[in-house]
Amino acid sequence: MFQEYDVIVVGAGHAGCEAAAAAANLGSKVLLITMNMQTIAQMSCNPAMGGIAKGQIVREIDAMGGYSGIVTDQSMIQFRMLNLSKGPAMWSPRAQSDRMLFASKWRELLEQTPNVDFYQDMVNGLIIEDGQAKGVVTGLGHNIRTKTVVLTNGTFLNGVIHIGEKQLGGGRMAEKAATGITEQLVSLGFETDRLKTGTPPRVDGRSLDYSKMEEQKGDEDIVGFSYLGVPKITAQQQRSCWITYTNQAVHDILKTGFEKSPMFQGRIKGTGPRYCPSIEDKINRFAERDRHQLFVEPEGFNTVEIYVNGFSSSLPEEVQLKALRLVPGFENCKMFRPGYAIEYDFFPPTQLKFSLETKLIQGLFFAGQINGTTGYEEAACQGLMAGINAHQKVNKLEPVVLKRSEAYIGVLIDDLINKGTDEPYRMFTSRAEFRTLLRQDNADVRLTPLSYKLGLASQERMDKAQAKIEAVDQVKSLLASISLEPTEINEMLESANSATLVTKQKVLQLLLRPNLNLNDMQLAVPRLKIALEAFDKEIVEQVEIQVKYDTYIEKEKELVAKMSQLEDLLIPDTFNYDKLVSLSNEARQKFMRIKPRTLGQASRISGVNPSDVQILMVFMGR
Repeated sequence: MFQEYDVIVVGAGHAGCEAAAAAANLGSKVLLITMNMQTIAQMSCNPAMGGIAKGQIVREIDAMGGYSGIVTDQSMIQFRMLNLSKGPAMWSPRAQSDRMLFASKWRELLEQTPNVDFYQDMVNGLIIEDGQAKGVVTGLGHNIRTKTVVLTNGTFLNGVIHIGEKQLGGGRMAEKAATGITEQLVSLGFETDRLKTGTPPRVDGRSLDYSKMEEQKGDEDIVGFSYLGVPKITAQQQRSCWITYTNQAVHDILKTGFEKSPMFQGRIKGTGPRYCPSIEDKINRFAERDRHQLFVEPEGFNTVEIYVNGFSSSLPEEVQLKALRLVPGFENCKMFRPGYAIEYDFFPPTQLKFSLETKLIQGLFFAGQINGTTGYEEAACQGLMAGINAHQKVNKLEPVVLKRSEAYIGVLIDDLINKGTDEPYRMFTSRAEFRTLLRQDNADVRLTPLSYKLGLASQERMDKAQAKIEAVDQVKSLLASISLEPTEINEMLESANSATLVTKQKVLQLLLRPNLNLNDMQLAVPRLKIALEAFDKEIVEQVEIQVKYDTYIEKEKELVAKMSQLEDLLIPDTFNYDKLVSLSNEARQKFMRIKPRTLGQASRISGVNPSDVQILMVFMGR
């Protein structure tokens, strides 16, 4: 019934979809197995993509030739660029998505991708021969052969849903859990643990009073995520989100359900996400706060369903509804379904190589929440890299590993493998030491050439990236050649509280002033505006960022160069750490377990001291 595949991807969430697309577009024969063909690329929690640091990841996925950015642009109902009041390293795109349209566009793209086959079934075991993954065993009794397997099981591995005192087996509401895989992997020597995540209630938008809430509109300028220039909605077509707040009365009602709370009564053993706590956790941990912000988010263009962001809960349904009806604007709200918590198995990611292949079983890759991450974006980028590296493995090619200085994707994977995680891992800009280099606006310049060499990024992407680099150079040369007279610019300089000119000065020099920007200068000097009209807004913005932040960018590049000396010092796989009697016991144990590829990676392992790295460096030097 089945041919032998190059790559079998188990699970069709965000990680699985990107893994299947990447491997197939590189030329591998791929089978994507899911328990439900109707929930491919389901947005299990909030209907949004991007946000702080996550938006950078989506743009990186797109620059590499992944699909998440394209699908998000095709299905967005609102777009906002966050953190514009801060420096460009902090700017982060975020889109509110039409939940159903997002999933259907993903499936459409996958079905149009040659080399991807689909099959609906549960995978409850792996075929392992001589320490290598050779296939999967399904619930219907099929043994399907393959050269590599990518597990992207999300929250489905032995998933348990909690609503008050009720417990239901499931990986998502109304969907059964996946069993068998965890038990088999444990028998093979893998470590496993439990994590917890949650989701808020969904309510009927027709029952809300928006006049009591603050409206949050989208941006006038819809930048989007994909560098391919995918057609997007207009500013006028966007749907608004809304903001309201809990109050003391809401908190008092929620507290009445604490005695039935699975979290407070110890029924939930897994650790939840620190940065996205449930509403009961918030009012318990931050008892001094008399209100918490809630974002009221529409689920799509053609539905009245509303996602109550900030009200994640596993309390009994009646308590959730009673408390919600005390929130301004929610007095008459009708609930579509309650919030719930879900516990699931994950495998500490220190058991992986940097390619996301497991150390114990060759040809077996993990991506997404199975590695302890939270969020669609974090899952999708792991899926992309696992799909690439599964293809590389099949074709006996070197694994692709992005450095911390190359991408947020590199930071995420490096963090997971070196430090592990005992709580759901979420990406923040603060996790990246080179964030001035890793901006959302330059992901194409950073990553498309690399991906193009692999054969994943298309010729169109490469041409666009090259054209952007050339256009930026042209604009820089243009601004270096145009001199502004004091009579042209002094009035604007005065209004910006900037020193006026006595003699004419080049635009490029003026742009170095912190309180000046090209937009204001163009408005003040019509001939400058005319000179720049031939260039896209994106190009002009890129030039401004590069000119203004040139000193910081150069400093980071120097730091990267210094760090790369450690990154280039490879440690042999067969290195015997027992020889190094001066190493601390903790460092020796960590090195033997994690097997760092380079001295740079060894230096970032949690619990390893600089002196341990120096000992290792001296011994390798000998």
